[in-house]
Amino acid sequence: MNKSLFNLALVLLVVIGFVLFNSTYIVYEGSQGIVTRFGKVVRDSDGKLNIVEPGLHFKAPFIDKVKALDVRIQTISSSADRFVTSEKKDVIIDSYVKWQILDGATYYLTTAGGNKMQAEELLRRRINNSLRSQIGRLTIHEIVSGQDGSKIESEDSGFDSVAETSEALSSASKSKRDQVMQNALRDIGDSAKALGIKIVDVRIKQINLPPEVSNSIYQRMRAERDAVAKLHRSQGRKDAEAIKAQADREVVVKIAEAERLGRTIKGEGDAQATKIYADAYKQNPKLFEFLRSMDAYKNSMSSGDDLLVLEPNTEFFKFFNNDNGSNNP
Repeated sequence: MNKSLFNLALVLLVVIGFVLFNSTYIVYEGSQGIVTRFGKVVRDSDGKLNIVEPGLHFKAPFIDKVKALDVRIQTISSSADRFVTSEKKDVIIDSYVKWQILDGATYYLTTAGGNKMQAEELLRRRINNSLRSQIGRLTIHEIVSGQDGSKIESEDSGFDSVAETSEALSSASKSKRDQVMQNALRDIGDSAKALGIKIVDVRIKQINLPPEVSNSIYQRMRAERDAVAKLHRSQGRKDAEAIKAQADREVVVKIAEAERLGRTIKGEGDAQATKIYADAYKQNPKLFEFLRSMDAYKNSMSSGDDLLVLEPNTEFFKFFNNDNGSNNP
């Protein structure tokens, strides 16, 4: 009997422990909880959804369930999409948005029970539409030349701070892209507020041109560089020909001047030599005639292969006959 009571008590303790375990739940920091009973949301006396803050709480066992909502800052990283600028040109823009649950009750009701994927899909549509509208007001130059990566931040979802941010950006003379992105932040924030969501930050990560446009731009740049290179080459060849012609002209002039000067010096030397010979000839004509005859003998007989057919008494051999150079012995 005592054993039966002990077993019964043990079963009761297990049942009570199980019931107590299912009667408590914990909402962790960074989260909010919404209690549903038989699939319906538990509301307070005013008919509003009962949002449970972080901590240890109690619920009706077995019939109540708790849906945890992550109220930390989330990121939506959109894939690169094609946008049209005010010049009717396409650009590929990669952006992302930081968002956070502001009103858990509104978020739960508008996203099919706090479905994060549905919330992000709804936000993604609004973000894409707003960015498409705002980017369409800019040229490619204005998009690319933005400052600080087009970062625009808001501190709360009342969006009064967005207006304050607008004044701050205007006073700091920010770029047009910053101003347009600020407008996109305000538009997205207004539409996100209806989902119980606060938009914290909007940024453009990367801006690219479509491949076909990039290829055409690269080809145009290459053609422009080729044209410039050809211009430089032709100008270089022109300058080279001019320098070469100038050098050739200077060479011809210098050679002609050198030849003229050489002929002048040679003429002067010849004249001076002639004068010296003449003066020497006047001082001793016979010696001069003898020396000239010796040079003639040397030049005509030095090789040994020359054959001269002359009469012995000719004028050429006059110094062979006697020392005076006369034909008389």
